[in-house]
Amino acid sequence: MLKSDLRLQYSQLRNQISLEKISQESLLIANKSLELPIWNFSYYHIFLPILGKKEIDTVFLLSILQGRDKNVILPKMEGGSLIHYLLTDNTKLKTNKWNVPEPVDGIQIPPNKIEVVFIPLMAYDTKGNRVGYGKGFYDRFLQQCNPDVIKIGLSLFEPEDKIEDVFENDIPLDYCITPNKIYSFS
Repeated sequence: MLKSDLRLQYSQLRNQISLEKISQESLLIANKSLELPIWNFSYYHIFLPILGKKEIDTVFLLSILQGRDKNVILPKMEGGSLIHYLLTDNTKLKTNKWNVPEPVDGIQIPPNKIEVVFIPLMAYDTKGNRVGYGKGFYDRFLQQCNPDVIKIGLSLFEPEDKIEDVFENDIPLDYCITPNKIYSFS
């Protein structure tokens, strides 16, 4: 299936899910993350959800990271890029024009320091290729990271067999966590 078709299909599927169900499934995903071999690192990049688009609620995962004293990095969209800020007690969040909660400012962290990235997505396939919103923010960001950065998608859904229009600059996932299963692509 083509990325544009998958965006439409999964947007419609998400819209059919209640906010209560998304919260329950998000908690399952956070708990499932504890099974991954990723907890010896220090710098974890996580997105904050666009609740209106019924994205995975990362508040549970954020609690796990903070409970383990990890350095949590949040993205901020600027132009066509992501700027990365350390989450601290003083971090102020503001919703941008796409309704993405993001830090106003703070301590910038370079992409090459980030070791684990939790990635929002619309859909993904059995090879770890993913479909986002089509703006390329995460592909450009991941190109700036070290090649061994661990890339983890979060999804309410199972993988598609194949995304037909994968591009050479698309960076596949290492894992995708669903409420019931962890998919490994490496």
